[in-house]
Amino acid sequence: MPFRRRLLAAILCGILLAPAARAWGPLGHSIVAALAQRHLSPAAGLEVERLLAADHTTRLADVANWPDQLQDDPAQATLWQRTRKLHYINFRGGPACGYVPPRDCRDGECVVAGVAHYVAILGDRSRSDAARLAALKFVVHFVGDMHQPLHAGHRDDLGGNRYQVQFEGEGSNLHRVWDSGLLATRGLDWRAYARKLDAEGPVTRPPPIAPLDNPYAQWAEESCRLTAAPGFYPDGHKIGRAYVDAELPVAENRLRIAGRRLAEVLNLALAN
Repeated sequence: MPFRRRLLAAILCGILLAPAARAWGPLGHSIVAALAQRHLSPAAGLEVERLLAADHTTRLADVANWPDQLQDDPAQATLWQRTRKLHYINFRGGPACGYVPPRDCRDGECVVAGVAHYVAILGDRSRSDAARLAALKFVVHFVGDMHQPLHAGHRDDLGGNRYQVQFEGEGSNLHRVWDSGLLATRGLDWRAYARKLDAEGPVTRPPPIAPLDNPYAQWAEESCRLTAAPGFYPDGHKIGRAYVDAELPVAENRLRIAGRRLAEVLNLALAN
């Protein structure tokens, strides 16, 4: 069976066995990466460290934000233009959030296709280490992206960027609040935050969504459905303590789920 089919089958199996129950800012992405690295298999962990050695690090958290940093590097302008639409998905089918590739991911330009593309490169041992290292960075980042609800929304508001809010006495927008504002209220750096979330133990994943042919699409659909939940878009455009108390646990749960799923993806892609 081709590698991609084996990988998707294994991930779907993990979804079926799991119990029912745009992007993070630098803090969120580092947390997801750190959580994932804590749950890598020995083989995957060694291969991750071998690839990361070219960047003089052994930590996924150190490269988790690289795909966002491309936009500020003139030398990487071409790569940024080629990958910038892979950070998010715009669901165009309304609040049902069903994934229809020709409608929601035209020409493969969305985070769902982006993850699949770079996972395939990462798992291909015939590719150069440089190509696989870049793929590793994109996979780490994009898996995090698709678990941020406003990177998979259905509203025509640029993922909450056009939804202006008052937060902590200042003007902001809902996307920025979810990227970093909510998490910052904990006052923790990424290391301490990852330890805190990992200490909470196994995370309950949402039940699978039919059809079961694309786990990456399901992860994005989960995020999309969260944006349609009552109260996600705050009444009166004001975010106070009640909103933080209600939504911060949701954001943290998405971080925990993203970390575990990222570990599973890397373990499968780097198994041999």
